[in-house]
Amino acid sequence: MSEQVKFIFSDDLLTYHFNPEHPFNQKRVLLTKELLDAVELIQAEDIIAPRKATEEELALFHSREYIDAVKRAGKDKLTKEQGMVFGLGTEDTPMFTDMHDASSYLVGGTLTAVDAVLSGEAIHALNLGGGLHHGFERQASGFCIYNDGAVAIKYIREKYNLKVLYVDTDAHHGDGVQWAFYDDPYVCTFSIHETGRYLFPGTGDVRERGIKAGHGYSFNLPIDAYTQDESFLQLYETAFKEIVDYFKPDVILTQNGADAHTFDPLTHLCTSMAVYEKIPLLAHELAHEYCSGKWIATGGGGYDIWRTVPRAWAQIWSVMKRGKVMNGDLPSSWLKKWEKESPVPLPTTWHDSKEAFPEIPRKLEIEEKNLKLLEAMLKYATLPKQNLQG
Repeated sequence: MSEQVKFIFSDDLLTYHFNPEHPFNQKRVLLTKELLDAVELIQAEDIIAPRKATEEELALFHSREYIDAVKRAGKDKLTKEQGMVFGLGTEDTPMFTDMHDASSYLVGGTLTAVDAVLSGEAIHALNLGGGLHHGFERQASGFCIYNDGAVAIKYIREKYNLKVLYVDTDAHHGDGVQWAFYDDPYVCTFSIHETGRYLFPGTGDVRERGIKAGHGYSFNLPIDAYTQDESFLQLYETAFKEIVDYFKPDVILTQNGADAHTFDPLTHLCTSMAVYEKIPLLAHELAHEYCSGKWIATGGGGYDIWRTVPRAWAQIWSVMKRGKVMNGDLPSSWLKKWEKESPVPLPTTWHDSKEAFPEIPRKLEIEEKNLKLLEAMLKYATLPKQNLQG
């Protein structure tokens, strides 16, 4: 099976760069693109260069005052004290030269993907440079300056008047997007993430269900630390199917952080590549079942940029392009090019070896705890729905 799909890429997506020591490293986008080149799964006609989001588009979600602060920060015209008011200049989101332009390309990449799908040019589109889900209306947070997901959903609502299901599988709660639409019944958010008891941003409790007209359209599964494949996938698949049937969206937007993998240095989940094969397969299946295939995907977190992110993100494109995941050996040309630069030995296969995963003594306890979370969350998916016209 081959479908009309678009891959958003140019070197402009690589300019979002805080400093050499920062864990957020957009080289992972290049590594993924070159891995797809090496397996000959991406052609020139598949690629669309991202445009830069306009200030008017950014202002669909972000305050004008905040946008101006980001612009000044990128020109070294914002003091440290002024920056702190907006979450700029912190350890998580340091200021860097031309940060407004770099951030605007990430947002514009997601808007490019939106227009490709909703104009009918493509059925699916992927912007691995996006997925910056922690940004707020007037504040940077958690490595995220502008929130491309929130801007894109506002853009979809305003330009296309469609109901949007946002699905976030990053290990960190998709807080910025959730709060942006917490009272909006035309946008449903679903985030499966590590519990905030141990991990930033500390939100995403199962009881966060939305307010006012948006009550019943926010879903969270804050799974326990050290959750492994079986439990993650059971919860993800069951919840996604229930929520999509409950909400019946016109389009699905997924955020595909790859930091729930056991190799990730910033989180405590213990999943394998099996999770990153199922995540896009299910999104693809449900987009076709409920949305005539309309699926837009972004990147997100993922801080083991050598062993984990390229393999996980390449599978999204494989599913979009062919409807199936890749298996077997990784291409020797890609391994040969990057093995000397990688600080860790590169995996040689698409799948993980069982030896890479620790024994978790609390495995059954964790699974039982996660199941109770699922039961608690799903009862909200049976709430009476309002009669909405998209």
